[in-house]
Formats: sequence, structure tokens, C-alpha cells
Amino acid sequence: MPEWVKSVVRGIDAMNYRIGRMSMYLLFVLSGVLLWSIIAKAMGHPPLWTQEMAQYTMVSYFVLGGAYSLQLGANVRMDLLYGRWSARQRAFVDSITVFAMIFFLGVILWGGIESTIYAFEITERSRSVWRPYLAPVKIVICIGVFLMILQSVAFLVRDIAYLRGEEF
Repeated sequence: MPEWVKSVVRGIDAMNYRIGRMSMYLLFVLSGVLLWSIIAKAMGHPPLWTQEMAQYTMVSYFVLGGAYSLQLGANVRMDLLYGRWSARQRAFVDSITVFAMIFFLGVILWGGIESTIYAFEITERSRSVWRPYLAPVKIVICIGVFLMILQSVAFLVRDIAYLRGEEF
């Protein structure tokens, strides 16, 4: 495996690790938004923006942390057979099935990009009373899906290196 490929994979891992660690703090933002909502409602002034802001914060947390959870192996996996296989068999199967994941994420990214372009073209806004612009949350979704695709490619490169008997 060429050294530049290893450097790119290490760069992808480092970037997704940092973004995933930073996105963890979005739970504090979410807690703050929900706490403000509770306090404001108790004072008789229910804010119009807290429900959607909480939803957008949760989407950002979930999507930006997706590549990080893949990296940590925290994703759901069917271990009926997988757990019994050797590391080499797992790497072989992973190097084939990763294409299904990349295809799935690619379709999501394609749709997300088209939806984001449309949101910019018509200055799409939510239909709620608050009416925030939808393009920012769609951009975050596209970025998160793109990061998951990059992490999937990094897995593929690592599995190929393992199957070739190379250290990574």
C-alpha cells in the first residue's frame, strides 16, 4: 500500500475523530435549548423556536457523529455468523459489503445535495411559526453523510491492506 494512501486514511480517521468528539458537545446545546424551553414556558412565555432548534441540534449530533461511531465500531452489526469468523474472513466480507454501504450513503448524499440546492434556489423555510431556513440543516446532513462515505472508504483500504498482509 503506498504511503500516501496510508496518510490519507490516517487523515480521514483523525478528521472524523475530531469532528465526532466535537459533535458530542451538541448534547449540551440540546440540553440548554430544552432547559430554556422549560423555563420560558414556566414563566408564561413559551418560545416558538425551541422545538425546531432541538430537532436541528439532534440531527446535527446524530449525523456528524455517524462517521465517528463507525470508526469506533459502535454501529449495529448482525453477529449471527460474523462473530465466529476469523479476522481474515471478516476483512474479506467487509471489503465486499462496504460497497453496499457506500452505494446507500451515495444515494442519500445525492438526494441531500439536490435538496440543498433546491433549498437555496427557493430560499426554503420551515412551515412552522418560527420559519427558519432549511438550507443550513441540509448542509449539515450532506457533510455528515460525506464523512461516513470517507470513513467507509478508509475501512475498505484498511481491509484490502489486511488481506494483502500489510501492516497499517
